[in-house]
Amino acid sequence: MSFTYKRFIKYFFRGLLFVVPFALTVYVIVLTINFLDGIIPIPIPGLGILIMLGFITFVGYLASLFITKPLFDLFEKWVFKIPLINIVYTSIKDLMSAFVGDKKKFNIPVIVKLSEGMSRLGFITQDNLSILEEDHLVAIYFPHSYNFSGNLYLVPRENVRILNNVKSSDVMKFIVSGGVSNLERL
Repeated sequence: MSFTYKRFIKYFFRGLLFVVPFALTVYVIVLTINFLDGIIPIPIPGLGILIMLGFITFVGYLASLFITKPLFDLFEKWVFKIPLINIVYTSIKDLMSAFVGDKKKFNIPVIVKLSEGMSRLGFITQDNLSILEEDHLVAIYFPHSYNFSGNLYLVPRENVRILNNVKSSDVMKFIVSGGVSNLERL
C-alpha cells in the first residue's frame, strides 16, 4: 500500500514539474496578449495587437528613412530637454537598445573573479570607461537569479575572462534560473 502511495506522490510531483511551468507560461502570454490587445479598445479580438504591430513597424520604417529621420532626431532632442521625462525616456531607450538595438549589450558573457575561490557570471556592458578616468575598469552587469533586475559593477580588467564557448542567451538563462538551467557548448 505504501509503495503505491509513494508512486502516486512521485508521479504527482513529476506532473507538477511539467504542468506548472507550462501553465504559468501560457498564463503570462495570455495576460500579455490581453493587455496589449486592450491598449487599443477594438471589439475584434487580436485586431488591437495587429494594429499596434503595424504601427510600430511603420514608425520603425519612417525612423530609418533619410527624409524623416531628422524629424525623429528633433523629437528626441526635444524630449531630452524635459527634466524628469529625459531620465525615464533615456533609461527605457537604453534598456530597449541593449536587447534589440544595433548596439546590443548582453552579448559578451564573462566570468569575474571576485575573490580567491569565488567568481560570478555577468555581461560586459561598457569596455571603455576612460570618460570616468578609469581605463583599467570595465562595466559588468550581473543579473539576479529569478528576477529581472541586477547590479552593475566596475571591476579590474584582469579579473574578467570572456566566455567564448557558450551562447550569451544560455548564460543569461543560467544566471536568471539561479544556476538550474543547463549550459551547452557552442
